[in-house]
Amino acid sequence: MSILGPAVADSDSRSPQLPPNLPVRRILLIRLSHLGDVLHALPVFHGLRRTYPEARIAWAVQAEYAAMLQPLPGLSAVLPFARRDGWRAWWKLRGQLKEFQPQWTVDAQGNWKSAGVAFLSKAKRRTGFAAQDMRESAAAWVANDPAPPWNQAAGQHAIDRNLHLAAYVCDTDRAGLRSLLPRDWLQLKAVERTTGRKHWRERMGPNPKRPVILQLAAEGDVRAWPIEHQRRLLHELDAQRRDVLVLSGPGETELGKQFAREFESHVHLHHWVGQNSLRELAGAFRAAGDAGASLISCDSGPMHMGTLCGLRVIALAGPQDAARTGPWPVPGADSPHLALRNAQPLACAPCLSRKCSQTGGPVCMEQLAPEQVLQVL
Repeated sequence: MSILGPAVADSDSRSPQLPPNLPVRRILLIRLSHLGDVLHALPVFHGLRRTYPEARIAWAVQAEYAAMLQPLPGLSAVLPFARRDGWRAWWKLRGQLKEFQPQWTVDAQGNWKSAGVAFLSKAKRRTGFAAQDMRESAAAWVANDPAPPWNQAAGQHAIDRNLHLAAYVCDTDRAGLRSLLPRDWLQLKAVERTTGRKHWRERMGPNPKRPVILQLAAEGDVRAWPIEHQRRLLHELDAQRRDVLVLSGPGETELGKQFAREFESHVHLHHWVGQNSLRELAGAFRAAGDAGASLISCDSGPMHMGTLCGLRVIALAGPQDAARTGPWPVPGADSPHLALRNAQPLACAPCLSRKCSQTGGPVCMEQLAPEQVLQVL
C-alpha cells in the first residue's frame, strides 16, 4: 500500500487572494494540538516546503510540541502558543504573528481556536478545510480560500484528511504529492537516531527477545486500558520471556514508578519512567522498529508517533474509531498494524466521547482482555 493510500481527483482551480505576480515569501501553518494531530499535519508542511522552496514557513503550535517541530529542515520558525496562559497566550502570539507577517495561512486544524490564529495573522490568503469537513464549521468564515470538500471514499483517516489539504495547497493530486513527502516525516537527524539506539540498548540489551513496548495508560482517560489488564499482560509476557519496555510519559509517571517497584525482580521487564522528550522518544521508537518490536498502546500521541517510526502497532481501541484516528496505514490487508476491540461488540462503540455514559464506566476497554493481545502477539 502506498504511504498516500488511494488516489483522489485533481484539485479544483484556485481563487488565490494574493496577486498572481507576488511570490509567496511567508507561509504560516496552523496546527496547535494535540500530539497525534500535530504529527498528522506533517504532510502539509512537507508539501509546502517542497512546493515553495524560497518561502519562509512558520508553524503555530502549542508550546509543549514546539521542541518536536523546531529541528525540521526548512521550518523557519515555530510560534509557540502557551494555552495555559489564557489571554496572555493570545497577546504573545499576536506579537509573534506581527513579526513574522505571513502572507498565507494554512489552517490544518479547523476549529475556532485555529481560525482565531488565522484571523490575527492578517494574512491575505487564508486556506482551510471546507466547512463540512470541520468539527466547528461556523469557524470556516475566516478562510477565504477553502479547500474542496474531502472525499472520504479515498480514506477516512485523519492523515487522509491532511493529505487532501496538502494536495490542495500544493496544487497537485495524491499521486503528485507522493514525490513531495520524505520517507521520514519527522526528519530525524543522525545524532537523534544514534541517541535513540543508545536509549534502546541501555534498557533492552543488545539482543532483546521478541521485543514489545507497552505504553502505559493511567486512570482518568476514557480511552485508557484498565491498570489490572496492563498488570496481567506484563505478567504473561514476562512468563513467555519476551523482553518488554514498560514506557510511561509525564502523565503516567506515577503508574510507571509503581510498576517499576512491583516488577523489580522480573528480568524481562524493563522500565522507562516519565519519558518526556518527544524527539528522543521518536529516536528510540525508530531503533525499536529496526529491532522488530511491536508497540501496544491505547489511542495516544505515542501510538501515532510509533506508526511514523516503523513500529508495528497493536492499538487497543475502545471509544475511538480506529479507521479515523487509529494507527496508519489503517489496519487491514496492506497494513502492519492491528486494532483490537472487546470480543463482544457494543452498540455504543465507537462513540468518540471523552466521557463514558455507561454506569460501569468504559466497558469497551474493560472487556478488551489481555488474552486478545497475547493471541495477536
